[in-house]
Amino acid sequence: MNGKTILLVEDDPAIALIIRETLTGECATFASVGSVGERNAWLADHRPDLIITDVVLPDGDGIDSLPGAGVNPETPVIVLSAQNTLDTAVRATGIGSYDYLPKPFDLEELTASVRAALERSNQPAAKADPGQADSHGLVGRAPAMQAVYRTIARLATNDLAVLILGESGTGKEVVARAIHATGLRRSGPFVAINMAAIPRELIEAELFGHEKGAFTGAHSRSAGRFEQAAGGTLFLDEIGDMPLEAQTRLLRVLQSNEYSTVGGSQSLRADVRVIAATHREMRALVADGRFREDLFYRLNVIPVTLPPLRDRRSDIAALVRHFVDAGRHSGLPDRQFAPAAMQLLERHDWPGNVRELGNVVQRLAVLSRDTVVTVRDVEAVLHENGEGVSITAPADLISRAVDDWAREKLAAAEDDGEIHERLEAIVEAALLRRTLREVRGNQLEAARRLGINRNTLRKRLSQLDIDPSHP
Repeated sequence: MNGKTILLVEDDPAIALIIRETLTGECATFASVGSVGERNAWLADHRPDLIITDVVLPDGDGIDSLPGAGVNPETPVIVLSAQNTLDTAVRATGIGSYDYLPKPFDLEELTASVRAALERSNQPAAKADPGQADSHGLVGRAPAMQAVYRTIARLATNDLAVLILGESGTGKEVVARAIHATGLRRSGPFVAINMAAIPRELIEAELFGHEKGAFTGAHSRSAGRFEQAAGGTLFLDEIGDMPLEAQTRLLRVLQSNEYSTVGGSQSLRADVRVIAATHREMRALVADGRFREDLFYRLNVIPVTLPPLRDRRSDIAALVRHFVDAGRHSGLPDRQFAPAAMQLLERHDWPGNVRELGNVVQRLAVLSRDTVVTVRDVEAVLHENGEGVSITAPADLISRAVDDWAREKLAAAEDDGEIHERLEAIVEAALLRRTLREVRGNQLEAARRLGINRNTLRKRLSQLDIDPSHP
């Protein structure tokens, strides 16, 4: 045990107790308070080495209120929150937090973060000035999106190159714009260019500009995208489609931060942050000799991988509402979705990802005859897309979820000999809660539907800490 002091600000007694029991051996003093007022009173007389704080507290916001609480700016802060949005992640970075862990969090991850933070408790915390933060078009609270939000927040204080990877339609440009809008260059321009849409003979002129007479048709000087993006961000979409000859010149620019226009001799400074994106497998392109390995590593300083929509189905309802609201502001009719229609959308495989979902929602807003969208409406629009209704069976969804969970635990070397037991408890608890909700807490009927003895049901509810009246 070291001589450090940890302050926990958490209004849920159960969570506070679990964290206290987990971290008691990591410090000499562990203090716990449940509100902004209690926190401020404690801080008036004490100086912690680490603060762990929830965001939503009974009397205020745990993030926004912290800078005025007299906290030493060198004190590391770990933010815990069930408000798992990009806004929360960016605001957490804005107070110089050491880490941000979305709820529900893994206790081993929390412990590792606490240990690392305490080791650095005498070092200045990085400061960010993220400005006015919002979702920036990013919607969803699935674990894969939480990782994206955390990465974007950590990019707010630097100008490192970013490579965004993901299938077509997953929102790579939306993420690029969010990185720009929350970063140091947000007051500058955001300039995008699609490498796949530019003829290969014109790519260099598009990127770097050209002088009058540089080639046939160059009747006057033209600024390239590097010049247009000066002071801001240059987004190179579909970088995997860039010709090799243009890759060589781009590499030189990234190495020297200087370039010249096509047909020009003057050296110009490349004052941009570069964000690249592709749906292609970049390492395969490098292995095949179609993409320069040195350029790949120049671009892949901070990789951001976007999940396909089929791997974040829990976000579909929120995305649908987002697209309905956006359509209403653009003059489209407001729509509600029948539960069965929403379930169909959630089970569809979405080969076109978020882009396809947005397209379908807009068409449903226009074509549905009633204010409530039905299953028949959804089926008709999906058939018009030429793909029919492609759904994943519930058993397959469960199998995928188990595979993802097991891969994460095994990769984290959580070889405690209890992985099977832990997964079994998670699955059983979900089944028992759903059954009790369906039968409105009637344990006798729940036992009958589950095919187990009533006493067995009661025993398992007690072991899994499930309140049958509030499952």
